[in-house]
Amino acid sequence: QVQIVESGGGLVQPGGSLRLSCAATGHIFSIHSMSWYRQAPGKQRELVATVPSDGTPRYAAFVKGRFTISRDHDANTVELQMNNLKPEDTAVYYCHGGAVITHTMMVARDYWGRGTQVTVSS
Repeated sequence: QVQIVESGGGLVQPGGSLRLSCAATGHIFSIHSMSWYRQAPGKQRELVATVPSDGTPRYAAFVKGRFTISRDHDANTVELQMNNLKPEDTAVYYCHGGAVITHTMMVARDYWGRGTQVTVSS
């Protein structure tokens, strides 16, 4: 059974920084992409940043230049460094493992973490 667990959320003032971490555990054979999504109250979940298997990070336009995603392919972890946070960044941030294949079940499927709350407020 694959588990995806996030950590690192919290309350920060505008202009501050936070670092989110995510680990995928289980009998994992491979993961195509590891990503961060977010969902603000009353809004749809949206992609923040992703690192596919080729290692090239991709970002949503609204975070480019402020957030940095980094992935450890061997450890199945991904982090999101968030700088210059704004009140509109307030949301629950979710880690996503895309096309995960396990040793026990050689069929790709996606997995989500439970999310971690990020609140940007003075």
